[in-house]
Amino acid sequence: MEVAPPKRSTDMSNRSNLMPEAVQNLSEIESKIPEGRLPDGTSHSVSFEDTSIAFSAQSDFKLRKTYWMFALMNQGWLVKLGTFLIKIALRLHLPIKFLIKNTIFRQFCGGESIPDTEKTIQTLHNAHVGTILDYSVEGEETEKSFDDTTLEILRTIERASQSPDIPFSVFKITGLASTELLEAVQIGDSLDKVQKAEFDRVLKRVDLLCSRAHERNVRIFIDAEESWIQDTIDTLAYEMMNRYNHERPVVYNTYQMYRWESLPHLRRDTEEARAKGYFLGVKLVRGAYLVKERLRSHEEEYQDPIQPTKEDTDRDFNAAIDYCLENRDTVSICLGTHNEYSCEYCIQQMKRMGIAPNDEHIYFAQLLGMSDNISYNLANAGYNVAKYVPYGPVEAVMPYLFRRAEENKSIAGQSSREYTLVTNELKRRRGCK
Repeated sequence: MEVAPPKRSTDMSNRSNLMPEAVQNLSEIESKIPEGRLPDGTSHSVSFEDTSIAFSAQSDFKLRKTYWMFALMNQGWLVKLGTFLIKIALRLHLPIKFLIKNTIFRQFCGGESIPDTEKTIQTLHNAHVGTILDYSVEGEETEKSFDDTTLEILRTIERASQSPDIPFSVFKITGLASTELLEAVQIGDSLDKVQKAEFDRVLKRVDLLCSRAHERNVRIFIDAEESWIQDTIDTLAYEMMNRYNHERPVVYNTYQMYRWESLPHLRRDTEEARAKGYFLGVKLVRGAYLVKERLRSHEEEYQDPIQPTKEDTDRDFNAAIDYCLENRDTVSICLGTHNEYSCEYCIQQMKRMGIAPNDEHIYFAQLLGMSDNISYNLANAGYNVAKYVPYGPVEAVMPYLFRRAEENKSIAGQSSREYTLVTNELKRRRGCK
């Protein structure tokens, strides 16, 4: 596949020049309903406060462990101290793997290998929740590691093809290529002979994963990353969709709605998919690199790609839900969110539009170990739900776990919310005895 390097741009009307010219002059879309207000004439059908359903898969012993986990994570200073000490211990090769594996690792990961995750897959299946196997090894930067990661993701696709319990596979482009190479391609640097060969291998890895997913009838997410490499990722994603999404949605790209470009891009990409006759696979998320994005844009003096306020992000996220549902002849979506309001908003819009809860083109997804009150209650009401189930060697998965701990601390009230829900369930169980 011949590829010309894309240019980084904050112009919302342009995509990287790896792709044909996109539809231009798209008007901005405003959310029809502000945060906190549901469509008129609708009622709540899913209670995210129902802890008896949310924690039905957890024994009393497991629930108490979860309680103490979130009680500790609710203390910001303790998360910082614990993260620091674990990093030091790992660097000094101290024997703390057992401690990590039986605490934070067990809360947020399915195991160290695919066979290790089988118990988690079955537990989720029993609650009608699907699994998304997420090989979460990070920080590898060699061609061998990129090839090894590709082979492991192929294994997740193969496992997914064997059972409807695993509706998606997933990968990050940075698991298959160096960030430096992806950025060089995006800003239009002239690649030397070695870099061209490296990027050709990246293209082959991405195509291998997407073609295998197509062959095995498995949907596959391409995760979003930082803005300075996202154009390159987007270009690869849409090339793969144009190859493999003509019969059904196989490849999904990720839209980070905390970027002010994302909503206009979603509209443009939908029209392009419709014109070319393929399904647009869309995973909607709010975004995970806010501090890093703002710091870099300030240091390098380019336009901040992040929305001015969280309210702007919430507005665009819910507007994107509306747009995807209205264009479901072309768009298949997965809401990757822990935001209860957005989930409630989506299900009420589905009701209003007469869309069945189990419509195969609409999914909800949350991370293992978090927001069970959303996942289990949605699944219990008949909606399509899946959990990201990270796995990999304990030491290699630690960067992911550090992010989860930081995320629970930094998301407004996330740890407090989890802690409160678990506390309420423990009280409920005591009252039933």
